[in-house]
Amino acid sequence: MNQVSEPVYRSVEEWVTSYFAPMFRRTLGGEYRWCARWWQHAEAISRLSGLWNAWEVHRLDPGNGISVWYRDHLDHHLPILLGARGPFYQCTEDIHREPHQAAVLPAPADWWDDEPDSDTETTGV
Repeated sequence: MNQVSEPVYRSVEEWVTSYFAPMFRRTLGGEYRWCARWWQHAEAISRLSGLWNAWEVHRLDPGNGISVWYRDHLDHHLPILLGARGPFYQCTEDIHREPHQAAVLPAPADWWDDEPDSDTETTGV
């Protein structure tokens, strides 16, 4: 898979629109969720970009490249991406709901030890 080739798709949006959505059809609602505004979900962008980039590499292997892509990439990400508790869990195909972000509070000023730990220096851990 060391071949150098131009990508088939110029962007993750083109890959999702031209390849992913037409190819991987599921009955939506219940177990499977999708949001037409998938590009407003950071996790979806990240997962779909990873799938697209891996697809562009694996498609060049004429032997078992796409099979490996299914096994190692799509079969892992698809149930998470489209799952009832995945990034689209609050959306329907027609209605986008902004995902809830977990609250994050800053640690107290003295929480993180700025001094190197003597165990870390000797063990590298």
